[in-house]
Amino acid sequence: MSTQQPLAGRVALVAGATRGAGRATAVELGRAGATVYATGRTTREHVSEVGRASETIEETAELVTAAGGTGIGVAVDHLVSEQVAELVDRIDREQGRLDVLVNDIWGGDHLVGWDKRLWQHDLAEGLRALRLGVETHLVTSHHALPLLVREPGGLVVEVTDGTKEYNGHRYREPMFYDLAKVAPQRIVFGLSQELKEFGATAVCVTPGWLRSEAMLDTHFKVTEETWREGARTNPDFLISETPAYLARGIARLAADPTVHRFNGRCLASVDLAREYGLTDVDGSRPDAWRFLEDRDKGREADPADYR
Repeated sequence: MSTQQPLAGRVALVAGATRGAGRATAVELGRAGATVYATGRTTREHVSEVGRASETIEETAELVTAAGGTGIGVAVDHLVSEQVAELVDRIDREQGRLDVLVNDIWGGDHLVGWDKRLWQHDLAEGLRALRLGVETHLVTSHHALPLLVREPGGLVVEVTDGTKEYNGHRYREPMFYDLAKVAPQRIVFGLSQELKEFGATAVCVTPGWLRSEAMLDTHFKVTEETWREGARTNPDFLISETPAYLARGIARLAADPTVHRFNGRCLASVDLAREYGLTDVDGSRPDAWRFLEDRDKGREADPADYR
């Protein structure tokens, strides 16, 4: 194991790695030397219900390998228990171990009626969003944890939206989205208890305002190079961050021999950046959740003062 690649010889599964924070996390784990199984539903032959053909799981695997790791892309629907079981069996056959599990499965934005109350929301779409954001995580952990706990030192990372403090006193409307994003925090609390005797750790993480591919090209119609122009639509977009910001922190968590001190915690990308001396790709250190807290309390908040 080298300081440049502290995860050499380690095996990771990033569930939900087609795009966004999942893709970036797979790449950063690969940069640290890991073998990364990257899963998702969109391939070069099939586009998932999300409807984006511009990112594929094969491309994610190629980016992992290009970064210095070994990327293995696998098409998996994490709502199908048999597919997840086959995936874990494959990892066991090919690697004989699993050191890191990152549950970043979502893909439910298109199902969320952002302005709808519970009784107004399309019930089938709301329940499917909840399944995508919660059931997928439970199915994946159910099948993957027996392999992960085979040796001590395993790490489970649940990715959500919002810190425990922020979500604790704010309604992340509508109901189905709120439940989907609070649930991973509770999953980590439960896993932190169940994994202790096996020497494994469960941590929940959240980005701030994530500059995902869809946020850039669909919502703000900008590129990563021109992202600041999005402030014309919403000035708060200036507090946004790249997926690499959180991903760098997750990679450092995975390489930290004292990671168990975070067992059961929910950490934001800025918390990880401060802990490990990291920055976003532009050298800044965005603190989106503090910015939002201050703004919501009526304080004058300039995004530039929170980077």
